[in-house]
Amino acid sequence: MSEELKDIVGKHLLYKYANGWQYEIYIKNNTTIDYRIHSGLVGGRWVKDQQVHLVKLSSTTAIFKFSWTEPTGTSVSLSINLDERRLHGTIFFPRWIIDEPQKTVCFQNDHLDEMRQHRDRGPTYPIEVIDEFADIIFVEDCKENDETIIACAPSQLSNGCTNHA
Repeated sequence: MSEELKDIVGKHLLYKYANGWQYEIYIKNNTTIDYRIHSGLVGGRWVKDQQVHLVKLSSTTAIFKFSWTEPTGTSVSLSINLDERRLHGTIFFPRWIIDEPQKTVCFQNDHLDEMRQHRDRGPTYPIEVIDEFADIIFVEDCKENDETIIACAPSQLSNGCTNHA
């Protein structure tokens, strides 16, 4: 693990956007995350082994930026401030997801070819931009590359696992 990223790798976070959407992320290593979407447009969706670009933005505080593009064509940028337990996320949804979000509500890893086919069929434009702040409502230190942290759909969790606020 990069020394610069030691404060974020292995973290398991639950966060709630100002619009009420609730997400969960596990920073598996320097280049990979797992996540679950508990509520919102694509609530119920979950993903393992999403490749990301991860950098530390500050030399004095625990502020990090994640960026990635999914097989669906969705692009995401997250800025996480661990010290203040705040997050800013920008999600760039292609039009096909806005029109038919239910097509993505699944364990994406079992449907990668299908997600790419939907993406390629589109439509892509106009892209819907969701730009929101979130409060980090749960933080847990876990080991790196732990496959048990996000291992089931949000619907398979007990209520106590998603309501840490």
